[in-house]
Amino acid sequence: MALDLTPEQKATGKANFEQAAGDLARAGKMNTMAVGGTPVREGDKPAPPPDRRDFLKVGLAAGAVVPVSAAVYYGYQSWKGNKAVRTALIGTGDEGGVLIGDHNPEFNEFVAVCDVRPSNLDRIFDGEPAGPRKGLNKIYGKDTAAKIARYDDVEKLLADKSKLGLEAVVIATPLNTHDVIAKKCMDAGLHVLCEKLMARTIGKCKGMTQYAKEKGLLLSVGHQRHYSTLYAQALEVINAGVLGDIKHIRAQWPRNNSFLFSATEAEKAKFAPGFDLPYFRDGWCKPILKQDADALSPERLQQLAFGDVDQYGFKDVKELVRWRLYDKTGGGLMAELGSHQLDASSIILGHVHPLAVSGIGGKFFYGPGRNDRESDDGVFVTYEFPGPTHPKGAKKGTNENDIVIVTYSSFNTNSFEDYGECVMGSRGTMILSKEAEVYLYKEPEPGKKDSGGRDTKVTVGTGGKDGPALVSTSTWGGGGGAAISKAPGAGAWDSAVRGYRTEMEHFAYCLRRWQELKQPVSYEKDKDGHLKHADIIPRCHGEVAMADAILALTGNMAMAKKERIVFEEDWFKTESPEVPETKHASKKA
Repeated sequence: MALDLTPEQKATGKANFEQAAGDLARAGKMNTMAVGGTPVREGDKPAPPPDRRDFLKVGLAAGAVVPVSAAVYYGYQSWKGNKAVRTALIGTGDEGGVLIGDHNPEFNEFVAVCDVRPSNLDRIFDGEPAGPRKGLNKIYGKDTAAKIARYDDVEKLLADKSKLGLEAVVIATPLNTHDVIAKKCMDAGLHVLCEKLMARTIGKCKGMTQYAKEKGLLLSVGHQRHYSTLYAQALEVINAGVLGDIKHIRAQWPRNNSFLFSATEAEKAKFAPGFDLPYFRDGWCKPILKQDADALSPERLQQLAFGDVDQYGFKDVKELVRWRLYDKTGGGLMAELGSHQLDASSIILGHVHPLAVSGIGGKFFYGPGRNDRESDDGVFVTYEFPGPTHPKGAKKGTNENDIVIVTYSSFNTNSFEDYGECVMGSRGTMILSKEAEVYLYKEPEPGKKDSGGRDTKVTVGTGGKDGPALVSTSTWGGGGGAAISKAPGAGAWDSAVRGYRTEMEHFAYCLRRWQELKQPVSYEKDKDGHLKHADIIPRCHGEVAMADAILALTGNMAMAKKERIVFEEDWFKTESPEVPETKHASKKA
């Protein structure tokens, strides 16, 4: 993310992070790491050491500092012997393809897929030549994949639930349909893993959360950073205090969708007549395929609207294919991209609720004849979060001036910088880049040469009265930890540091555990407000995902109305009818 980091400075930053993780692990402060085969701890309970595969993956002998496996860290290492959960995928487009591409058939066996678009159904089997969307044919083999049932209607899929032996569904449909499909699946007794954003409105998020509680079923939402071992390691280093007093987090996801669209003659032959072609190359504004247009007349789309065309319908196939462009069907950049990074910022700050948000957003680039849309093509928002000593902070202090500023930006016309988060503290800076690397730098001390900066090597001293601290050094010592990061030579997509696979594996584990208990899923809390069964509830359950939706959608409202919005605690309570839309919604938001 830093504009002017040289390759050498990036290498230093990465080595600094690995050294810090190793030093903290040797001091017993890293649950994500293990030292020399000694048991890693889960809270106050000892857990098994990392298996031999963990040592082999990082190329280190036993006795070194190594990362524990995701299964150990997230508590599902006892999966062996369980049968894969029989699962259906509803929504086989871009995100559905990613989820299929990264799932582990030992945990989730996909026995059915459902999508109203025939092109998507073909694509989920065929996959793509490169990238994360591998396709069912490649994952299961063509013969086995041919036995996976295809559906073009959710109602038909659910009618065959018993025949298919379904236990769970993964939902990756347009945002405005998440709540109605999730509820229908829960009515059928199925556990639900739903893609982010949770729902189009906060009221619908609350409805989904309450419904899962009433039905006694799992509801997990796909904010994958909750299951990223990379972010887990980074969080432990941050929580050790080595960055000092954090006052600013800068998050961003820049992209460049300003290049002209082009297509081969063979591709053009597949496009439906009567629909505009994209002017720019943009994944949100795709050409309409004849295959989809022929199957999905406006009348057919009305039939598929779950009895409520105004909320869940699409006026034509163009609105369906390009659903991210419209206010009714999508939540724009804040929902699709910003929600991930605001989620990460919230995790870093200890899951505290924000105090206020303001921002500027608009349609600054696109327009009539140029990939026109209702959603913003550029956003810059500023969130005010309570610091640890704020009355609403983690330590419930008395300092109302202890505020952390989180900024988020996303524009469609420049991709010079990488996406990620930059965490800035009084003693150090951490950069989490592209969900692949973490860089750590020490702040220079006044009057002390080579005491910090981008070229300075650091270790962590753990014996001081104020706790662990970054220490400048001329050489790294003691051996850094083999931090989880993108493997050398690995492709841009590396499952080892992404959360998709782990998210689905843990979901399957939780499901099997509740079946073993032979009781409905319970979201009961103790007197301190903590889930009593947190170890077998997904990390991003309904209440957590609703908070992420509140951050993203309220940011949209602040930009639309050009006002600073103060967050209300009742918005975050699922049992409360209060939602931000009541006071702050506009047609735009």
